[in-house]
Amino acid sequence: MSTTELIEQALKLEPQAKFILVESLLNSLDRPDAALNEVWLDEAERRLVAYREGRIGAVPVEDVFRRRK
Repeated sequence: MSTTELIEQALKLEPQAKFILVESLLNSLDRPDAALNEVWLDEAERRLVAYREGRIGAVPVEDVFRRRK
């Protein structure tokens, strides 16, 4: 079954069944990824070491949030 066919079938479901389907799909995407978490942990540790050694600087949190506006 193609993605288009699957969507067409899903659109025919009753509202409660649609909700269960959507919730199940979202939950399947929200699973922790151990490999990805390890990559981010390594990156955070590298940045902390670089900061402590003075190789990189920091940006005050106020400046970060000011830039987002």
